[in-house]
Amino acid sequence: MSTDESALIARLRAGDEQAFMELVTAHTPGMRRLALGFVRTPAVADDVVSESWLAVLNGLDRFEGRSSLKTWIYRIVANIARTRAVREARTAPFSSFAAADDEASVEPDRFARDGHWISPPEPWRPLLDAEARAVIDRAIAALPEQQRLVIELRDVEGWSSEEVRNVLELSETNQRVLLHRARSKVRAALESYLGAER
Repeated sequence: MSTDESALIARLRAGDEQAFMELVTAHTPGMRRLALGFVRTPAVADDVVSESWLAVLNGLDRFEGRSSLKTWIYRIVANIARTRAVREARTAPFSSFAAADDEASVEPDRFARDGHWISPPEPWRPLLDAEARAVIDRAIAALPEQQRLVIELRDVEGWSSEEVRNVLELSETNQRVLLHRARSKVRAALESYLGAER
């Protein structure tokens, strides 16, 4: 645990409201995005975030520092969101369980060992416009839940592989496979868009 994090935890445990507000400001948007990966509506995601902050406050004295404070907080969010998603699924209409189309993925040899594209899509200029960004957002939103969560945390939020594995409780191999499949599908959607633009 870093000195800064230790000092922050000490301030939080001492009841420093300013420290808590800084924490809330820094993490609430990401917590909400994570919750939306599990639950269906923004209102339920907001409830998950609120419940998570209460759990953080109530559990702060039990935080042992075996992970970073951020990882601990996001694991609380993931656990509460999973529970809420199960509860929501009990009342979901049958039509919402339609089988997802398992489209073909991009060949693995198009990616470097670190998971980045070997040959980026051309031309890059259209990527700067809102329409291309919307294509990427729709492709991510259409992914199966675990793939969507992994790509959002890794590529959108910029989390490390270790942070994603800890919060989502995934093995290294599973996290890598989910990320590869997600990136492949997003790239295929983007290439389709760029091909249509030519």
